[in-house]
Amino acid sequence: MNDKIVTFGEIMLRFSRPNRYRLCQGHAYRENYGGSEANVSVSLATLGDNVEYITRVPDNPVGRNACLRLNEYNVSTDHVVRGGKRLGTYYFEEAAAMRNSSVVYDRSDSAFYSIEPQMVDWENILDGAGIFHTSGISTGVSNSAFWTTYAGIHAARRKHVLVSFDINYRKNLWNYGVRAEDVLPDLCQLADIIFGDQGEYEKISGMPRIPFKATDENYEIDLKAFENYFRKLAVMYPHCKKFVMAARNQISSNHHTLTGFIYADGKLYHTRIYDINPVIDPMGVGDAFIAAYLHAYTHWGDDNQHCLEFSLAASAMKNNVVGDFNLVTEEEINRLMMGDNEDFKVYAELQ
Repeated sequence: MNDKIVTFGEIMLRFSRPNRYRLCQGHAYRENYGGSEANVSVSLATLGDNVEYITRVPDNPVGRNACLRLNEYNVSTDHVVRGGKRLGTYYFEEAAAMRNSSVVYDRSDSAFYSIEPQMVDWENILDGAGIFHTSGISTGVSNSAFWTTYAGIHAARRKHVLVSFDINYRKNLWNYGVRAEDVLPDLCQLADIIFGDQGEYEKISGMPRIPFKATDENYEIDLKAFENYFRKLAVMYPHCKKFVMAARNQISSNHHTLTGFIYADGKLYHTRIYDINPVIDPMGVGDAFIAAYLHAYTHWGDDNQHCLEFSLAASAMKNNVVGDFNLVTEEEINRLMMGDNEDFKVYAELQ
């Protein structure tokens, strides 16, 4: 497999209040650049992978700074498209105790919102690539963003580049006249690897999700139910080689449990449950899981158990890293996998 991983999606500027204040409180904001595929890209680069991120940003200091932020982590932005009016933003209210988080998007008419398929030279960009990764967020932003994503997936298929697709359903998107249920299943038919949580798999299958209600690491998972569920998914999506699922139970804002599954070649793989308390910052936990899996797959191929355990350990560690990006190394992840929890504890203590 060629070693380059190409990712495609919108980078955005996130604003949140410090100290878990509500959006209506205080007079200052913290800012972070992020976005699902940008988060995946930085995690991959931190793990040492050759990754190129494709997006569209305005040709102004804000857009240039977004690319510079990614370049700091060795993510290539050589083929980022320049143009458009503005960078998309969103306002994030962090969860606290029993109060849920909330998001207010401000991305209409952003540079990515108005991207067009002819702006991206997919044939050149995908030369030498082994994996192309994108998500349902990119298809939910606007009609033109959908067609640009669609063009990228088809270019990858033509060039025999493995297609990785994160369902990544966001109910606050999909405001341009189509339903996610009418689009996401068709895109998943083209994917070699599909990622999602229980609710997102329900969105593409119509099958009710299987509950995951762990309150600690001793919870007994109904593996037979998950196996039957994935077996039906494999019939629906025969092209897909790997179905990957992260399952999380949010007991409170700072106490989560986390596990994961892979279904491949008619077999279900599962791993331990992480009991994460305290959670410092859950933003990008799913993206960390995806990035770690793509890294693992490029290194250990069809060793599904090892890839899954590596992915889940990376995702668990992200809960204790502030910001959107998972800045943990392969060595740190391996130590946690092997039962050395000191890194995990140190991250929590330092934040």
